Amino acid sequence: MVLSKCGLKDAYLFPVITCMQMQIQRKSTQTVHVGNVPVGGMAPIAVQSMTNTPTQDVETTIAQIHRLEAAGCEIIRVAVPDEAAARAIRKIRQAISIPLIADIHFDHRLAIQALESGADGLRINPGNIGGKSKIRKVVEAAKNHNACIRVGVNAGSLEKDILKSCGSPTAEAMVESALRHIDLLRSMDFHQIKVSLKASDVKRTIAAYRLLSQQSDLPLHLGVTEAGGLFSGIVKSALGIGSLLLEGIGDTFRVSLTRDPVEEVRVAYEILRALDIRRRGPEIISCPTCGRCRIDLFRIAEEVEQALLTSTLDIKVAIMGCVVNGPGEAREADIGIAGGEGVGILFRKGRVVRKIPENQLVAQLLEEIRSFEKGKV
Repeated sequence: MVLSKCGLKDAYLFPVITCMQMQIQRKSTQTVHVGNVPVGGMAPIAVQSMTNTPTQDVETTIAQIHRLEAAGCEIIRVAVPDEAAARAIRKIRQAISIPLIADIHFDHRLAIQALESGADGLRINPGNIGGKSKIRKVVEAAKNHNACIRVGVNAGSLEKDILKSCGSPTAEAMVESALRHIDLLRSMDFHQIKVSLKASDVKRTIAAYRLLSQQSDLPLHLGVTEAGGLFSGIVKSALGIGSLLLEGIGDTFRVSLTRDPVEEVRVAYEILRALDIRRRGPEIISCPTCGRCRIDLFRIAEEVEQALLTSTLDIKVAIMGCVVNGPGEAREADIGIAGGEGVGILFRKGRVVRKIPENQLVAQLLEEIRSFEKGKV
């Protein structure tokens, strides 16, 4: 594939995938460690998120991370805008069980302080972290603390000379920025590196990751930055991250939503489940409803989803609204309900268990799931 220096024409070519080729062939990359979590190689694709609390507010930040841990978050990132935030990492890190990454911009001294406070890794932006002497100090601190560094390229903050050369923040410009910084870190004998290339534009993000994946075997952190609120964020992330994962590109990722970060983790696992890469917790299938539905399926589905948010039980739960597809889908699930006129029929492993009044559906469905989890079926 031949690419012009700043053009995207060929970078948008999608691979031809036939039904016989749908098995995902993941690209082999180097392995780095973020604390005790391996990233790259054939390690499981790790799910990340980022707190949206003031890092200086230690108790609030710890509480949010505990919620994220319960939802399945495996690596957490915190913003470090000042020295107080960098110092706060010490207490936060001691109170959580997953690795912590410090997000650094503008001031290399904050990166050093964050590492001294116990951060397991850094995310630095090549466009704003400072010159070579400052980066060398950060690298020496990372070596001393056995920490990894993510080269986090963002389309909105590329180096001025690269922007001048390419005219705009193209995929090639993003890759050029990443490779320049990778070479700099390697020249300092630092190799615990992973890379991200994020833009708010899905096609540009995909093109950048594809291009870098062809030129490097470093582990890649995927994401579509500034993806938006719940709906636009889910769509952009599912398309961008999902497309790359389907091609075997990516070793860890974060779904970016203007939302409670627990929702980011929830969406991340749904992306992995949809591609049959990883499974965590119950798979809930439910119909979109139509005029035949005679129960409040929206409420029932939402209450069941919320109740099972932190469950790690690998089962399929069907919540169906009427007698057309409901019984069939419910029978195919491990546990399911099919709605009727103010009632629901409970199914377990394809068998009808009993009829339940609508006002008891959620409670009895959850009780049946708890019974399943305890092996009482």
